[in-house]
Amino acid sequence: MSALPSSNTLDAALGSALRDIRKSHSLTARALSQKSGISAAMISRLERGHASASMATLNALSQALNVPLVSFFREIATEHSDYTHVKSGEGLVSTRLVGEHSHQYVSLALHTRSELQFEARSVTLVRQDSHPPQYVSHGVVFVYALQGQAIYQYGQRDFILNPGDSISVDAELSHGFTEVITETFTFLTVQAERR
Repeated sequence: MSALPSSNTLDAALGSALRDIRKSHSLTARALSQKSGISAAMISRLERGHASASMATLNALSQALNVPLVSFFREIATEHSDYTHVKSGEGLVSTRLVGEHSHQYVSLALHTRSELQFEARSVTLVRQDSHPPQYVSHGVVFVYALQGQAIYQYGQRDFILNPGDSISVDAELSHGFTEVITETFTFLTVQAERR
């Protein structure tokens, strides 16, 4: 069993995370002070690791920055981390049925963190009379064409994808393949979204 981090280490890690989050929101310490009710001097001391934050202070800062409380602890070492290593030809094979349409996909990775979900799949579409499904979701979607040719629709725009082509889209707008031009079409898709 490893030793717990010292309070100095915790304060420094929390301060570093706070500073990164504040800057990612394009806020000065003074602006964050006005939003959170925590003095700019205290925010500065916290960010430099020169003070320990109470739970009330952390809660006020998390609400002002609109981030989960756990975001402040992301740089503190943990006893575990997850990884997925899928060998060639392996993965979890699934079949999706949508009305008359069906296609197979292989799940290659799924990672769920406190504020992010990431999923990667290899998908094979077979040309058939029924159309593949359209999707509306959250986050972003990346598609990389591996074999064959198909038409991808994003909103009202159509894109012909050939091997080596890729497209990335905001998932909030309707998207998906509308036609498989060759007998089969295989692609890699990656979706990431805030939980």
